[in-house]
Amino acid sequence: MEILQTNFKKELFQELINIVNYWKENSLDIENDGFIGRRDHFNKPDFNADKGVILNTRLLWTFSRIANFKPDFSTEKEADRAFEYLKHYFKDAEFGGVYWVLDYQGNPLNTRKQIYAQAFLIYALSEYYKFSKNEEALNWALEVFKLIEKHALDKEFGGYIEAFNQDWSPIEDMRLSEKDLNASKTMNTHLHILEAYTTLAEVTHSDKVKKALQNLINLHLEKFFNAENGHFQLFFDTQWNLQNHVVSYGHDIEATWLLLAAANQVNNKNLIEKVQKAAIQIADVFLAEAYKKSEGIINEKDLETNHVDTDRHWWPQAEAMLGLAYANNIQASEKYREAIEDIWDFTKKYIIDEELGEWHFRIDRNHKPYEDENRVGMWKCPYHNSRALIELIENY
Repeated sequence: MEILQTNFKKELFQELINIVNYWKENSLDIENDGFIGRRDHFNKPDFNADKGVILNTRLLWTFSRIANFKPDFSTEKEADRAFEYLKHYFKDAEFGGVYWVLDYQGNPLNTRKQIYAQAFLIYALSEYYKFSKNEEALNWALEVFKLIEKHALDKEFGGYIEAFNQDWSPIEDMRLSEKDLNASKTMNTHLHILEAYTTLAEVTHSDKVKKALQNLINLHLEKFFNAENGHFQLFFDTQWNLQNHVVSYGHDIEATWLLLAAANQVNNKNLIEKVQKAAIQIADVFLAEAYKKSEGIINEKDLETNHVDTDRHWWPQAEAMLGLAYANNIQASEKYREAIEDIWDFTKKYIIDEELGEWHFRIDRNHKPYEDENRVGMWKCPYHNSRALIELIENY
């Protein structure tokens, strides 16, 4: 459904070109192979920085998605480079899956098996397979799918356990990062297993993958989503006891369109209707709480203490535009269309860095960028913004 004006789409397309060029020119590690672990806020490279699997899998996904969207952007070589680096350095030949962190020369530093990372590997390999038709990549994706289902799926209480030691034995500290709670089940990880299984189902047509994907959709609707307030709850223990009352606005709106894409892939009419109903509720709560005209999208809120994190991170701005476009497809509304264009205007003005390239990691309420954040890093990548732009250009 066409909801974006031609000039708006031209701006999105030009920014996609800018993102592609930035990562092609600034991410390759010409000294040590693969991709650089870090560029700071001022775009200064650190060739001795550790290399995280999240950045590397997201680079494989991004270069592959762009190759599938627009072959004349010529990102196939970068995608091949990312695949080869993951295969030769991050892959655990003994126990399967991928390591969490390597040093700058490719030696394993942190060998834990974070399920979030295994999911991103599946997501990236599935997208890579679409253009490369590399059977090795597809077989690897299916191998890791089996590992997740074998080791992480909780047969007693449902859902997926967050992390393991290298050999898939239990681990005490399951956190993705220092700012996260040490919870055994998180909405964030389940969301990214869901997006991975959606693309894997698309390329394999596997009944086992579709069954697991349907289970994930139900988990989001029944365990994570709170229909009373229109938010997803983030952190749980093994038996699904809620660990805190913080909500992440970016994850709320990102989940709406990822769940819709998953439900459409499963092709379950009942699930599609349930997800659509939840998506409209989430989008409306999101507009009421997270969005302010000309001020973009705030980060998160603690519903128990009412503390609000008013920083504007780069990725929720991108996910907001796409999530609201999906909502508009379900229930056309001027409020969704106006918010999309307004968030884009805010992003152009304050988030996109026209001087050094790419998007600021985050800015404060006065629009000042945080200079201690990275431009390239373990958590700073082109996956959110490139994906949103491609989806908006292709479908809206």
